[in-house]
Amino acid sequence: MNAAGRRVTWARNKAKVEADMTRGIDYGNLMHDAMRGLIRSVMEDVAQNGLPGAHHFFITVDTGHPDMQMADWLRDRYPEEITLVVQNWFDSLAVDPDGFAITLNFGNSPEPLYIPFDAISTFVDPSVEFGLRFELQGDEDEDDDDDSFDEAPMLEDAPSEEKSGEVVSLDKFRK
Repeated sequence: MNAAGRRVTWARNKAKVEADMTRGIDYGNLMHDAMRGLIRSVMEDVAQNGLPGAHHFFITVDTGHPDMQMADWLRDRYPEEITLVVQNWFDSLAVDPDGFAITLNFGNSPEPLYIPFDAISTFVDPSVEFGLRFELQGDEDEDDDDDSFDEAPMLEDAPSEEKSGEVVSLDKFRK
């Protein structure tokens, strides 16, 4: 390769490196994808084997999500969000790559639901003090702090506690 060819190759490589540097790594979305994968794995296990021991879930979802499927009367009653309890009775749990279908009992009325994983804002298993909280798309607009970055905060005790920027040791969750 002659000198002109080396300069062209160098310029192309430099442009590629500069483009890669400005692109960055989207850790917030990568973390959310990983956490949703964790929920998917847990729900797949529950679909196959049932809930083990005292495990149960509180799952808060955005009822306005375009792929959320629920009865009209439930959507009218909970127009923004609903916290679902998966504990003693549930039926027809089926998990796909994008979400899960489940039938839950609302006042002695079984209702089928479809919950997309990206409609979940919190997932908590209080029996082992485990919880996840997601920042949904609409939540990002409310934060006007230009210095902020996307976080995937963990809940340590309950969904009502708000904690951020805290390192949580996983040792207490290991048996």
